[in-house]
Amino acid sequence: MKILNSPQEADRAERAVALGTFDGVHRGHAAVIESARATGLRSTVVTFEPHPRAVLGYEVQLLTSFERRVELIGELGPDELLVVDFTPKLSRLSSEAFAETVLFPLGTRVVVAGEGFRFGAGRKGDLDLLAALGFEVRPVPVLEGVSSSRIRELLRAGDVRSAAALLGRPAEVEGVVVAGDQRGGTLGFPTANLAVRAEFVVPTYGIYAGEALGCRAAVSIGVNPHYGGVERRIEAFLLDFHGDLYGERLRVELWERLRDERSFESEEDLVAQIACDVEAARSSTRPVEKPRPPV
Repeated sequence: MKILNSPQEADRAERAVALGTFDGVHRGHAAVIESARATGLRSTVVTFEPHPRAVLGYEVQLLTSFERRVELIGELGPDELLVVDFTPKLSRLSSEAFAETVLFPLGTRVVVAGEGFRFGAGRKGDLDLLAALGFEVRPVPVLEGVSSSRIRELLRAGDVRSAAALLGRPAEVEGVVVAGDQRGGTLGFPTANLAVRAEFVVPTYGIYAGEALGCRAAVSIGVNPHYGGVERRIEAFLLDFHGDLYGERLRVELWERLRDERSFESEEDLVAQIACDVEAARSSTRPVEKPRPPV
């Protein structure tokens, strides 16, 4: 997949353009991108960074980092990805001006987007307007119950299995590995402590089973109440992993929520429970199958 930063970087060609922010790259987003590929034209995904709602001053908790969004879009097999820098100036463009600025210079022949897609200043533009401008428009029906907002709700409730069904892959937490309290090593379960930026959705506190770097993982999200903690920590113990991850970007899949976090009568009881969590993580199953690469 070739990444473009402006329409002027594109080669001359007729294109099928998949339009959207694509936060989370969930099953509905995948359907839009796959529909663009199915036209047989050069398929180009057009996305926006930063998230438009954030630029417009609204609070938004993201499902994926920009880097991860690019990876996930690339896995769906489009020919190109155009990343449009969403600025206050761009937000004030009329729908027609947006088409003149982005879509026409790309050589867009077909526009693919989810039903109800809106764009341009005041969100006044829609697919009917694009058709009136001369584009062949292919609306993709919204998958029932599948939306970024619904996935956020499920994650806040800790229901990572239901979230995975909508995403089409396991929910994830992603961050840079930083130094933590380093208690895990003394207890026999050294953990990778993830620094996750505040703008990302993190599932509700608890202990989760998952996977990272091809290893099963037992993941703690919370404040370590046994030690009187108050600051949120996201700590992953990677089973059978040996190595130094400090300073590395780490992405951890969350397969299921095992239990609430809690304090214990003694450290021995805590260690015994962690051992149970590790075994539960070892026997946990991925909530959705890995997709086959696009052909």
